Amino acid sequence: MSLLGWILLFCFLGGALSVVAAAVFLLLPEAVRTRLLPHAVSFAIGALLGAAFLGLLPHALAGAGDQELHAISGAVLLGLLVFFLLEKMVLWRHCHHDHCEVHSPEDHQAHHPAAGTLILIGDSLHNFIDGILIGAAFLTDIHLGIVTSLAVAAHEIPQEVGDFAVLLHSGFTTRRAFLFNLLSSLATVVGGLLAYYSLQNLQPLLPYILAVAASSFIYVAVADLIPGLHQRAEFRETLKQVLLIGAGIVLIYAAHSTLHP
Repeated sequence: MSLLGWILLFCFLGGALSVVAAAVFLLLPEAVRTRLLPHAVSFAIGALLGAAFLGLLPHALAGAGDQELHAISGAVLLGLLVFFLLEKMVLWRHCHHDHCEVHSPEDHQAHHPAAGTLILIGDSLHNFIDGILIGAAFLTDIHLGIVTSLAVAAHEIPQEVGDFAVLLHSGFTTRRAFLFNLLSSLATVVGGLLAYYSLQNLQPLLPYILAVAASSFIYVAVADLIPGLHQRAEFRETLKQVLLIGAGIVLIYAAHSTLHP
């Protein structure tokens, strides 16, 4: 398969299949969803951190000189600040619960009638950036691209569940919510195409793109996902969270080791 074929395939899998999985998840009884979603979030945290620290950053830093090491590290720091500002502007908000402080459906209905549209705009931007990151990873190494795509898919599913919930509470029918979310997911493919046709001529920028990709994964895991886990402080729940985070890290490590020994 050609490099472009790999990028398109995994951009589509990372976007469209996560929407389908989230839609299927929402069809489950509410009691089942309530039990499973925190576990999915814990697993996603491990996958994101594993991809950032075991895959993206080592490739970004490989062969870098002293000056480049500082510049790439600075790109990670800058990326964290940029994603913080984007979230502040409500352009990129990952909500992983049917009800949350930012995406509370009741609050949206009372004060933000265009909440569904805002969610779709933010999700499309997020998917577009994911596509660029996946494309950049594949341009560096096919195996890194696969690992990055796995991490993207792992955190997309709980995010899409939250987005679906907001759309439904904003007045969208189930069919329209699924259709619009599916169309939004295609922005991942657009981002992958842009990366393929633009970044091939900009190879020196790839380490910095990978550094920004790592910072996005770290930010989502640490700023958006981990705080939600602290709502369950019981020892038993904490143990489950640690084990699932570890499972996500092990999955990425195993995939990376198998694909790229």
